[in-house]
Amino acid sequence: MLCTAAKKSLTVVVKKKKRSEMDTNLDNCAEFFHKKPFDFAEIGDFNSIKMGYSYLLASVSWPRLLATVALLFTIQGMVAVSEMVWIFPLICAIAGILIYFFSAPKHIYMVEVSCYRPPQEWRVSFHNFIEHAIISQKFTGKSVEFQKKILERAAMSECAAVPPALRYLPPRLTNEASRREAEIVMFGCVQDLLEKTGVNVQEIGVLVVNCSVFNPIPSLSSLVVNKFGLRSDIKTYNLGGMGCSANLIALDLASSCLRVSNRGTYAIVLSTENITENWYFGNYEPMLVSNILFRMGCGVVLLSNKRTDRHRAKYRLLHVIRTQMAGVSDMAYHAAFQEEDPTGTVGVNLSKHIMEIAAEALKANMRQLGPLVLPYYEQILYLLSRFLFYENAGKGTVREYVPNFKQAFNHICIHSGGKAVIRAVEKGLKLPPETTEPSKMTLYRFGNTSSSSTWYQFQYLESKGRMKKGQKIWQICLGSGFKCNSAVWVVNTDIAPPGNNAWSECILDYPVQIPEIQPLS
Repeated sequence: MLCTAAKKSLTVVVKKKKRSEMDTNLDNCAEFFHKKPFDFAEIGDFNSIKMGYSYLLASVSWPRLLATVALLFTIQGMVAVSEMVWIFPLICAIAGILIYFFSAPKHIYMVEVSCYRPPQEWRVSFHNFIEHAIISQKFTGKSVEFQKKILERAAMSECAAVPPALRYLPPRLTNEASRREAEIVMFGCVQDLLEKTGVNVQEIGVLVVNCSVFNPIPSLSSLVVNKFGLRSDIKTYNLGGMGCSANLIALDLASSCLRVSNRGTYAIVLSTENITENWYFGNYEPMLVSNILFRMGCGVVLLSNKRTDRHRAKYRLLHVIRTQMAGVSDMAYHAAFQEEDPTGTVGVNLSKHIMEIAAEALKANMRQLGPLVLPYYEQILYLLSRFLFYENAGKGTVREYVPNFKQAFNHICIHSGGKAVIRAVEKGLKLPPETTEPSKMTLYRFGNTSSSSTWYQFQYLESKGRMKKGQKIWQICLGSGFKCNSAVWVVNTDIAPPGNNAWSECILDYPVQIPEIQPLS
């Protein structure tokens, strides 16, 4: 049984800034889920656009380009001279061919993705959730009503799960309980991944684990190495405190390692969050939202730089774009901030301005991504609209053109951070409801599983049989800092619906119609 009350000890002292008086008005806090969708057509500088084109130029393989030009001139010279002097152009031609092939960039493939499916007995009903909040006697009547109101509007089902430690009265909130939760989700996912791919653990050269709030000693990455007996020279990284977008930070790190590693190397990227460590036991309403949204989950992907894996890999990585807003403003830095409430209880404070900050971060990320993925006519229309916008600034006669990113992608996986986040991106990008279906269904079925949520969406699309060869996927993740990270994948082969993944037992029941309010009697 679930209990939402206990006192969590603070292990990290955080320096706090002066804040205005805390707003505890129930209606204002509930509006977190009904924010006005953000507008992508607001004015911005050209810095991120220039950065996008710099990424485009950086992606060109200059040695291969120069080798091709040299080869063309060599062939032309061979035609023009006599047979006696062919030897030098011939050597140049052979050298050009060798440079062309050996300077080819290493492609990064995703061989397989695995997500954790909690057992049915760990699911929590809404009535059970509220009942335990009352029985715990740790929440005021107003706080219980607030949780009930948000739960009714959260667009989540009663299938989402919580860890065993929170099902006791009182809850068993120990370091051992947090470690046990991490072991359950991580070991299950990695074991499933290895069984599906048949990869020998001695072939894995890179391991990156990300979990924001639970960072024990030894690290979670060491936990995985010890459990599965990974080799002694493996490169391991453990990312903490990087929020719901950390999966793409881990992906970027792992892919960078693979590009400088010997061919024939595998990398595991594991993304999870610890609910036992993250539960809030106070009455400050902006911190209570995380109790309602976050649920158990874990996602693991196997990456490869082996050329031979191009035939069996499901996806190939094209781009990873990372945007950090912490240097732009303090408000962005404090958008999702772990701190103590007035009573000294630690929780994650979600700012009222988080949706506007997320909008700015996503717009900056899109300006960098656009030159890499948008059709040329979309880029021309956008640049022309910006020129006309500046020419007519103040007149209000010209509105900046919003590029149609749906022209560049077949599928868009948006971080399932909450109904308001998905709805805002959907309206801001003018996406049809079917495009955001994977995000909505993941939130409904599993809740907010933090950085692993987009991997659940990959499996949803696979289970529906929608992943076809050549299609492109845009993966969007938003997280504390404030950060917006995105990745672009291309489907490597037609993917048949798998027989065993996180969605297998229920995929025929989805999509479902999600009501605006699910009233609790």
